[in-house]
Amino acid sequence: MNFIQRLIPARWRRGVAVVPVVRLAGAIGAVTPLRPGLSLAGVAKLLDRAFGMRNAKAIAVVINSPGGSPVQSRQIYLRIRQLAAEKKLPVLVFTEDVAASGGYMIACAGDEIFCDPSTILGSIGVVGGSFGFPELLRRIGIERRVYTAGEHKSTLDPFLPENPDDVARLKAIQRDIHATFIALVKERRAGRLKGADSYLFSGEYWAGGQAVELGLADAIGDLRSVLRARFGEEVKIMPVAQQGGMLSGLIGRRPGAISGADVFAELPDATISALEARALWARFGL
Repeated sequence: MNFIQRLIPARWRRGVAVVPVVRLAGAIGAVTPLRPGLSLAGVAKLLDRAFGMRNAKAIAVVINSPGGSPVQSRQIYLRIRQLAAEKKLPVLVFTEDVAASGGYMIACAGDEIFCDPSTILGSIGVVGGSFGFPELLRRIGIERRVYTAGEHKSTLDPFLPENPDDVARLKAIQRDIHATFIALVKERRAGRLKGADSYLFSGEYWAGGQAVELGLADAIGDLRSVLRARFGEEVKIMPVAQQGGMLSGLIGRRPGAISGADVFAELPDATISALEARALWARFGL
């Protein structure tokens, strides 16, 4: 290598294999100003930068997510597949502690999925939960008054007795969302899935080794080892991070974050958001 070549950044040199790495971590779509979750709006620029990187031979996506919003999960999945088709680049997904539910949906954007033996994968299902307080209100002498225009506007009100018709409508919606999830997995993992639909799509989840046996993942492997084996010891692994202004970086805040007295106003929502995120992780023993 001559002197001029040494002055050129490694990722711009001809013949050097570059693999941008995008890390997607956290609950999906559970967003408050203090606790932003994964959403298409939050990761779109990261993905654009990764797929636009010069000399890229593939895109690596690292996922560590217990799931969350099915809409945001599918939107992120679609953006990855759209960019992969436009740039004609393979996508290699590496899963960490967990890639379950919506996290696994995003993982299906990969042409190949790698995992650790202890990674939790799967949970191909739909879940929703709530609490009911009608007896509590009666005991403490509070009368619930609800006024609606629309027969089903107060569906599943936690302060009213549960209505079987409301539950039936909710479960019908869940079945539709589940069917969309199943179709996506079958399309992306075509020819690789091993097992009955009633088992694979029951909402159950598995550790990495069994997930590979079931065809939900392709192999056990970590990012650095796989990329070096695939593209050579000189491969340039380029993490793609969020960009922010200098001031936001110094104070550890994202652009657009709230400040001052507004922080305290958001504390109740932030607490609820933190509990919801914690509950998502706890479902998988994490």
